[in-house]
Order: sequence, then C-alpha cells, then structure tokens
Amino acid sequence: MSGVNKVIIVGRLGADPEIKAVGSGQSVARLSVATSEAWTGKDGQKQERTEWHRVVVWGRQAENCAKHLSKGRQVYVEGRLQTRSWEDPTGQKKYSTEIVANTVQFLGGGAGQERSTSAAGADTGFNDFGPEPSFDQSNDEIPF
Repeated sequence: MSGVNKVIIVGRLGADPEIKAVGSGQSVARLSVATSEAWTGKDGQKQERTEWHRVVVWGRQAENCAKHLSKGRQVYVEGRLQTRSWEDPTGQKKYSTEIVANTVQFLGGGAGQERSTSAAGADTGFNDFGPEPSFDQSNDEIPF
C-alpha cells in the first residue's frame, strides 16, 4: 500500500538561504520559511500563531534560491516531508523533519514577476529555470 506525501506552503523567509556543496559537488540550500495564521479567540482578542518550516532544496534549484531569495521574501514551496535522524556528540539520538522541495516559486518581489524553479523542470506558467540534474538525497549528505 502506498500513500501520499505532499506538502504545500506559502510563507516568508526568516533568513537568507544557506547553501553548501555536498561531497558529490551537488548544491543543497536550506530555507527557513514562516507561515502564520490569525484568528479571534473566545475572549474577542485577536491571536496569531507562526509556524517555522525547514525546507531543503537541491541542485540548480538550490543555486537559484540562493541567488534570488533573501530574508522576508515570500515563497510558494511544494514538496514532501522527510525525517532525518543522527546522534549528537553525547550519543543522544536527534530527529529533524523538513520539507524536501520539488518546486519553489518566488513570489512578490524583484521585477514584479513571479518566478518558479521545479525539480521536474515542468512549465508552471512562470519563468522556469529548467530541469534539475539528478542527485542523491541520502540523509547522510545533508550538511545542516
């Protein structure tokens, strides 16, 4: 039996993208994206909650994110959830859940035009940066 693992978020970057090259020379970028929701509580007071999402972007798409995105920029991210585990220096097992992006669309900035970069290189109706080369997404290679 198979399931669906798909995540879509629209939010703002909390910091400039961090980009690194892994052992194979493949680029990987980490984005920190905030999404917020607002509501009125039972007491009539307006409330807001912000969720922070770790996003991992690979290959040419990662390079484009590092080149074109900066703190505060709004982005649309589509991808899948992935949980990694590792041991810290004390031997304690740690876990991190992140979104591995297939598509990142740059919203509301620059020359007033939205941009998209897609791992599949699909035409999204926006400026497309082309297909991403194949890469290995093994947990050991993410340097964050």
